[in-house]
Amino acid sequence: MSLDVEALAIPDVKIIRPRKFGDSRGFFSETYNKKQFEEAGISLDFVQDNHALSQTAGTVRGLHYQGHPFAQDKLVRVVRGRIYDVAVDIRRASPTLGQWVAVELSADAWNQILVPIGFAHGLCTLEPDTEVIYKVTNYYSVDHDFGIRWNDPDLRISWPISEDQAQLSGKDRAQLFFTDVVNWL
Repeated sequence: MSLDVEALAIPDVKIIRPRKFGDSRGFFSETYNKKQFEEAGISLDFVQDNHALSQTAGTVRGLHYQGHPFAQDKLVRVVRGRIYDVAVDIRRASPTLGQWVAVELSADAWNQILVPIGFAHGLCTLEPDTEVIYKVTNYYSVDHDFGIRWNDPDLRISWPISEDQAQLSGKDRAQLFFTDVVNWL
């Protein structure tokens, strides 16, 4: 198998490291291979790829998720730069509800994170001109698009930047606090 899969402290969130083959011309890597993922116990049907550029270090995107019936699994990777990537458990019946895990993803490390349905997802760019590509298992639905405040004091996420350094969209500044969320997955 040319795929390394590691469960994080919340085991449903996984780090995936595809193999990378290099020579004097550059490199080649299969960043997604359905058969290899299934052999590793990950059977998902991805329907859409998204690509985001953040020009400024300290750009925060999230914490986002879609509610049922448009909930999404996400497979996130960085093709340029570095991010601090966070997944918050929002599964109503989960023993880890409200807990989070984080990992640094980078183009150099060539790692990915699998954020399953039932988690809010967010990231913070650590370098300027960072590009993130992520696959999702459901299409975007504006009516099912929800979020949680990135700096919610109840979650106590250890972001690598201070609140005054964060570059946020208006939408992300106005997200609900964790205790106000009613559409748990």
